[in-house]
Amino acid sequence: MLLKSSFALFVVLLFLSGCAADGQFNTEKAVQIGAGALQATMLDEQSVMQAAALTAKELDAKYQVAAANSPYATRLHTLTANMHNYDGLRLNYKVYISKDVNAFAMADGTIRVHSALMDLMPDDQVLAVISHEIGHVKLKHSYHQMKEDMLTNVAFQAVSSMGGAIGALSASQLGALAQGVVSARFSQSDELEADTYAVRALKQLGKDPYAMKRSIETLQQQSASNAGFLSSHPSNQKRIENIQTEIRRL
Repeated sequence: MLLKSSFALFVVLLFLSGCAADGQFNTEKAVQIGAGALQATMLDEQSVMQAAALTAKELDAKYQVAAANSPYATRLHTLTANMHNYDGLRLNYKVYISKDVNAFAMADGTIRVHSALMDLMPDDQVLAVISHEIGHVKLKHSYHQMKEDMLTNVAFQAVSSMGGAIGALSASQLGALAQGVVSARFSQSDELEADTYAVRALKQLGKDPYAMKRSIETLQQQSASNAGFLSSHPSNQKRIENIQTEIRRL
């Protein structure tokens, strides 16, 4: 039934997309646009999750991952000891030895923190940043961003069937997805929602929710305004005001 419905939708889109202003049917245009529409219907959540997992492996191979017995990895493990299965999510964490002040999350529950960010912050602020990134996963911001990247920027291989998994992505395709993840720029509403999520998560964990506010202030004070974590649409002052408003609601 799903296959028939999707095919019917494709036919309708194919016809409508091929109609020019003069009423003539442009076959080439219809095929190009219609194929894109069909491709979009075939890119389901499972496919995006698979792409995220493959991209995580690509990034783990590209960056220097902190050894399991290193101070960075030990510290991160302690901070996230009770957060590998959190809020209905299966999460995995690693530290990248990197001078870039950054942290990011992926749709499949991948959370990566750069060592330079950990060098700047005490534990409560690192946990706040991690909670913010978990928010992007839980609220599906990471999922929607990767899906958009796949539809518009990456020529991913055809899926085997409706709702099926995508085929193996090439190294260049994974590289493009990886770049989009590391330099992700979320919308204003997404960033504010993730901040709100972090405040609530910290409170639930018995931690100080003001750590979310202090993490932003720490990056500002350290001239890390170009950090991926701060490179977002809303101004940092607006984020701080939003955090304070949410804390008052707790």
